[in-house]
Amino acid sequence: MKTHNTFLLLGALSLSASAFACSKEDPKAKATVDEAKATPATTGATTAKREQLLVTQDIGKVGFVGRKVTGQHEGKFEKFTGTLDLDAAAPEKSKIALDIDLSSAKTDDPKLDKHLASPDFFDAAKFAKATFESTEIKVGGANGATHTVTGNLDFHGAKKSLTFPVTVAVTADKVTVKGDFTLNRKDFGVTFPGMPDNLIKDDVTVAIDLTIPRKK
Repeated sequence: MKTHNTFLLLGALSLSASAFACSKEDPKAKATVDEAKATPATTGATTAKREQLLVTQDIGKVGFVGRKVTGQHEGKFEKFTGTLDLDAAAPEKSKIALDIDLSSAKTDDPKLDKHLASPDFFDAAKFAKATFESTEIKVGGANGATHTVTGNLDFHGAKKSLTFPVTVAVTADKVTVKGDFTLNRKDFGVTFPGMPDNLIKDDVTVAIDLTIPRKK
């Protein structure tokens, strides 16, 4: 009887550990990838004057997490610039654009940094930067996000429309934009499989965390 109870306990612990491991892999949201869309002209503000705000690596983070069979690596891009064309009264009428220096990718492993810049991954010598330009922003989003952003991502020689949820907050002195979603790297031609005994997963988590100062 005691042995039977021990097996039950071990079984329960095993199931709990498996569930926890799976929950770590579950993304908060999965980006939708489609054909690139035409960029609409900027519309006028509703009740407030539009503001042109500068976005740089000094006021936030564009990060990523790549996973393989044996673990994961976290990284970020240390150089990016862009603009936020803000409609403070109706953030969904705003527009955002980013240029990301692909050679500036830094992870928790210096050897991986060099590998990411190689033709196996970003091929930064050929494709120096990735660009994103929003084409539509809607109110509401997955998992409690305040908005859903759609825009054209030009990355690794492929230009496609990307849709993902973000949470936006506008105050008197700043705009915060936070997003956490996954995209399939193979949709943009990044197909390096990894080692035969340590394959790289297709989905990459992208984390956006920006605090953009408003002009005073």
